[in-house]
Amino acid sequence: MVPYDDMGSNQTLAWCASKANRWEDEPGTAMDCSARDVGHEWSRDLSLGQGVPEEMNGREPSDVDMHDIRVDNEDHERTHEYMPAPDSQTDDLDYDYSERRDYSMSPYSSSIHTHGLRSQKLYAKFSKCRFWKREIGFLGHRVSEQGVSVDPEKIAAIQDWPQPTNATEVRSFLGLAGYYRKFVKDFSIMAKPLTRLTGKGVPFVWSEEIECAFAELKEALTKAPILTLPEPGKPYVVYTDASRIGLGCVLMQEEKVIAYASRQLRKHEENYPTHDLEMAAVVFALKIWRSYLYGESVQVLTDHQSLKYLFTQADLNLRQRRWMEFIADYDVKIQYHPGKANVLVSLSALEGESSERLGLQAINQASLVQRIREEQQRDEKIQKIATRIREGEGDNEEYHLAEDGTVLLQGRITVPEGGELREEILRMAHHSILSIHPGSTKMYKDIRRYYHWPGIKKAVARYVSQCQSCQQIKAEHQVPGGLLQSLPIPEWKWDSIAMDFITGLPIARGRQNNTIWVIVDRLTKVTRLLPVRDTDKVEILADLYIKQIVRLHGVPTDIVSDRDPRFTAIFWRALQGALGTELHMSTAFHPETDGQTERTIRTLEDMLRLCILDWAGMWEEYLPFIEFSYNNSYHSSIGMSPYEALYGRPCRTPLCWTEVGERRMFGPPMVEETMEKLQTIRANMKKAQDRQKKYADQNRREIVFTIGDWVYLKGIRSKG
Repeated sequence: MVPYDDMGSNQTLAWCASKANRWEDEPGTAMDCSARDVGHEWSRDLSLGQGVPEEMNGREPSDVDMHDIRVDNEDHERTHEYMPAPDSQTDDLDYDYSERRDYSMSPYSSSIHTHGLRSQKLYAKFSKCRFWKREIGFLGHRVSEQGVSVDPEKIAAIQDWPQPTNATEVRSFLGLAGYYRKFVKDFSIMAKPLTRLTGKGVPFVWSEEIECAFAELKEALTKAPILTLPEPGKPYVVYTDASRIGLGCVLMQEEKVIAYASRQLRKHEENYPTHDLEMAAVVFALKIWRSYLYGESVQVLTDHQSLKYLFTQADLNLRQRRWMEFIADYDVKIQYHPGKANVLVSLSALEGESSERLGLQAINQASLVQRIREEQQRDEKIQKIATRIREGEGDNEEYHLAEDGTVLLQGRITVPEGGELREEILRMAHHSILSIHPGSTKMYKDIRRYYHWPGIKKAVARYVSQCQSCQQIKAEHQVPGGLLQSLPIPEWKWDSIAMDFITGLPIARGRQNNTIWVIVDRLTKVTRLLPVRDTDKVEILADLYIKQIVRLHGVPTDIVSDRDPRFTAIFWRALQGALGTELHMSTAFHPETDGQTERTIRTLEDMLRLCILDWAGMWEEYLPFIEFSYNNSYHSSIGMSPYEALYGRPCRTPLCWTEVGERRMFGPPMVEETMEKLQTIRANMKKAQDRQKKYADQNRREIVFTIGDWVYLKGIRSKG
């Protein structure tokens, strides 16, 4: 279309005069706007009046000076009045006028008669025009009577785009793909891995996540929908939503989508309260679609109810006031739309990734029903039911046909067997943003209101029980699984021992130890406390073990411990293997396995605190007395003190030295008494274990595992 100028003749004349005065010394430039340079086909007849203005000062008139000669009033209408602006002149106009031009036009209308270009002084070159087209290409788009879609040629270029090898190539790809972002739901989230790759200082590593995003964007652009064209004068509807990940909105008119938009949150926006995030989504929609919405009636639907009262709130912060001033420029009415009803805009929380995904998920219920109806037509059983209903046979009170031919059972859609429809319904009812992982009972009640198939309740229960997200996230509402499993009772003294460390103790003056190595005989409960350093190598501990334990009590048959690095060291394993001792280590982060040592450590820590509180000083000074006191105290699990269980009689103390000194027992009687006490100890330990198991199992349930079962391992982040 030829450029045109909509200025009046007086404005044009005044402009040319001002240019002539300014460019008098540049005749080559001034000639561009002279009358001689204007062809007859572009101007009306030129009639010059008489009289020379005083400004001429005796100079000879030039081509440029013709604009300064006053014209008779009667000739104003016919003198030097441009119809369209001449070539090369529009770029010389002032800015306010230079923007008022069209280089290319694509007028569309519902009838031929409305295309009156000539009556509007718009001229076109026939060879460059195409008329009465049902579809045309325009700026990378295809415009048709259905709406606007992406140009297949441009999409082919995106599909053939090779894998980028640097950040610059990634930016080029995102630039081309981003041109069509209004056609793609979730565009900002799909492109997020690629966008991160273009950040400053980010190393270029083409990971699997980035490759998936690259392929997903290509596929999304290939399947881009047709968007309807906006019609000025008709009201617009904007759906908005926000989450801690991003903002999303959909522009609609007469229930037809015009455009999608979404973006990720900026750093400072991540700290916004929910109310401000929802308000930011509204402002984002108004800004990005200003060309559509400014001066039009707009209805904004949001799932945040408090935004309804936005214009009546008394106290607003500075940011909200700034937004209010911006919104006041629009004819906007904000209404509450419940989240479950807002199926067009739903910011997905994480399906697969993290809690880091924003999406605009549209659930096309009509499409699902259509697919079910098509599948019913292929199912022989359902077609037999439909035939009987049409012929008036069978129990019509149960089955009946909908107007579109869908077979219903008591108003519920009958889903055929086979295919993926049943699985898709289960997935939608459980994983959709509108349901968010309900339990089996709730999910069953929701599905059976609309759908029916045999065994639907079992299918729902099976699906929910196999949902990994539910098993990982949801709290267990039944008692914990796993009954108490007690360790076997040892056969003899110091056959089985347990050990652990008390760490983090203060270092006494003149000493270097800050750890206590606790070693317990699991039968007699006798405890040995060995002061060590937490930096001692395993070789030092092994030497101490030989001198203090093996030398006094012999080599044990097994050792129960946790997975301390010193107990899992190669040297320690080799030493115990050479001695013939088995190592029984607890499961990681499960201290209940070695409950004996853990309980002993708690008692010893209390005794340490009491000694320091009563007599002051450092803990290492009282360690021998603490060991003596503990071993000589009554232990409920064995029914006697550990010392008596080990040696067969109570230890000599100021409280009982007379009684101990008067006892005389030698030979077989002592052996017999020792065996009797050993049996008593084992019996008491068995009673104690049974009592503990009965108490613990009251709030636990039994779990039976079979070979091949899949189980979850609890992952715990280690320190550091």
